[in-house]
Amino acid sequence: MKLKLDENLGARGAEQFRQAGHDVSTVAEQELCSATDRKLSEVCRIERRCLVTLDLEFGNPLIFKPKDYSGIAVLRLPRLPTPDDLFDAINTLAQGLARKDIEGQLWIIQRGKIREYQPEEGF
Repeated sequence: MKLKLDENLGARGAEQFRQAGHDVSTVAEQELCSATDRKLSEVCRIERRCLVTLDLEFGNPLIFKPKDYSGIAVLRLPRLPTPDDLFDAINTLAQGLARKDIEGQLWIIQRGKIREYQPEEGF
């Protein structure tokens, strides 16, 4: 799977996904840090990469319609997260990607579980 990791996920997160066999590009590597959400989502769309982020705004399907992208994965961490919380969420996502395709979908990842956004009819 081709992934784009947002700037808030770090080098260890990228390495975790690479070890799981994913093609990873990061916002930092492409000098897109501080890019607008619109700019980042457009880069992901053009590159056909699933966006992996901690930015909750990408979890709004009315703004970022999942069907328009190669996938959006929003990691939801506890209010006061530890590094283990982040790495557990990354591992949960990596395991989910091994079982199912995220293309055109929005997944919300929490420690040990994945919620898939299900649009209502007409969206």
